[in-house]
Amino acid sequence: MSEAGDVHRAGHVAIVGRPSVGKSTLMNALVGEKLSITSKKPQTTRYRIVGIETTAKAQIAYVDTPGFQTRHRSALNDRLNRAVREALADVDVVVFVLDAARVTAADRAVVGLLPVERPVVAAVNKIDLLPDKGVLLPRMAEIAQLFAFAAIVPVSAERGTQLSALREEILARLPESPPLYPDDDMTDRDERFLAAEFIREKIFRLLGDEVPYATTVAIDAFTLEGALRRIRATVYVDKASQRAILLGEGGSRMKAIATQARQDMERLFGGKVFLEVFVRVKRGWAATDASLARFGY
Repeated sequence: MSEAGDVHRAGHVAIVGRPSVGKSTLMNALVGEKLSITSKKPQTTRYRIVGIETTAKAQIAYVDTPGFQTRHRSALNDRLNRAVREALADVDVVVFVLDAARVTAADRAVVGLLPVERPVVAAVNKIDLLPDKGVLLPRMAEIAQLFAFAAIVPVSAERGTQLSALREEILARLPESPPLYPDDDMTDRDERFLAAEFIREKIFRLLGDEVPYATTVAIDAFTLEGALRRIRATVYVDKASQRAILLGEGGSRMKAIATQARQDMERLFGGKVFLEVFVRVKRGWAATDASLARFGY
């Protein structure tokens, strides 16, 4: 990150957009660590998570948010949409992420949420996937008509393209401020939270379209023994049939999920992890505000 003048700048930056535009991938790329889980399925992100980038002259706290859901109403999606609105109300800069391939009605719905009193930078993502790069300038012109954006930056979060340009646009609009977090913090979330998210990510990546959305993960025990972390987790599903799919024949699918999640934990935590994962049926876990609150939503 290059610096703007001799002042120190710091602030919170909300990353918002419809599902599947690459918000979490973008935050991970900007921070340089895998903090927010990703998959090709929409609505993978369910929690607000802050990823922190710190240098001698600046600190940017990126706030990754769930994709704003306009099609499917449920108690869970209502909570996720509320998290997006709350993030927009409490930040210094907003990054609105769009897919370079198209502007959709869902994008326009998110535009309706954007604050007019804060700078909003449009990040036009996935430019590497455009078969015809000639459509990029007309697409940016189309996006410019949607809102009074402070800047429009074409990027590829997956490839790291133009991220320095996006970072500069953000940095120029942050307030002068001392750091908001300790210099060595990467996120506002603890290892317990990250462990649950890594398990949930593998469920989204290794299963079909229905079961991941019917699951949530709770960490039952997290103990540190020297450099070894012992973690016991439970995956909750709505139905017995979903439990059978999640386990797989002889527990093979759950073993693959746990193995891949453990490997991600060890990379991020910097030490060995002993992970046990159980699967239990809890009907209606996502049906009411009270039950969702028990799982931290």
